[in-house]
Amino acid sequence: MDKIKTNFTVTEFIFLGLSSDPKTRMILFVIFLFFYVLSVVGNIIIITIIQLEPRLQTPMYFFLTNLSFLDVCYTSTNVPQMLSNMVGKKQTIPFSSCATQMYFSLSFGMIECVLLGVMAYDRYVAICHPLHYTVIMDQNTCIQLAAISWSSSFLSSMVINVLTLSLPYCGPNVLNHFFCEVPSVLRLACTDTSLTELVVFIFSIIIVFIPFLLIVISYVRILQSVLRMQSASGRYKALSTCASHLTVVALFYGTAIFMYMRPQSKSSRAGGKVIAVFYTVVTPMLNPLIYSLRNQDVKGALKRVLAKQRT
Repeated sequence: MDKIKTNFTVTEFIFLGLSSDPKTRMILFVIFLFFYVLSVVGNIIIITIIQLEPRLQTPMYFFLTNLSFLDVCYTSTNVPQMLSNMVGKKQTIPFSSCATQMYFSLSFGMIECVLLGVMAYDRYVAICHPLHYTVIMDQNTCIQLAAISWSSSFLSSMVINVLTLSLPYCGPNVLNHFFCEVPSVLRLACTDTSLTELVVFIFSIIIVFIPFLLIVISYVRILQSVLRMQSASGRYKALSTCASHLTVVALFYGTAIFMYMRPQSKSSRAGGKVIAVFYTVVTPMLNPLIYSLRNQDVKGALKRVLAKQRT
């Protein structure tokens, strides 16, 4: 569809949000407020338990701490704005605030992709090379891998955002979304966006697909190693340490790949908003539940921490 040009420069964007019906918006406000509080509280509890429990001072839980902190940042970048728009009369955001939200939202999403890949590599080393695990995944290596995850994603997001925001936005200024996200903002540029979309797609391959490939390779090797184990209890223990991570990967990557690694002309805008709800609201809320309910170490640590508080 041709871009409609007008004679003004966009200074703010108007969100259409998830619904225009006041009653529906109020119901969604209550639901997403509950999800947001559960996400923040749950992830803070996970971080606190790991810091208080000496038995969890391992590379796996170091990366889980990063993931939990990341989820608090990620959901806090988008959800408060969405909640404010649901109850407020004015559903607008200044251009500069939109740029900031878009940068941090994309950065945190990219960090999660890379971090999940690093966590898969950690499980591969732990299961396939247990005798060398503490040597390979020492403290310095863990810190370096976490730093690479954060810094590479912030830099990649900077490139994408600079290209996106350098395009002219001269109208319309209505975002068919509930927060500022690159694909939805690009649709409002009053010029050809094919080059920028190509760059976004290339970075999506680098930041999304390569870590995903690392996850697949890691778990193929893990499965091969598990099948060679003679003990049934050993196989169960090895697979149980991976179950939580695999569940999170399926939730996050399934929606992220669907959103970013397809041509924008084929995107369903309403469907895109629903998908965005999953990786910005639902997944950060489910992560602490998944890691607490499916992880015996975390459940045991939680019981010990609560027992200490009672004494």
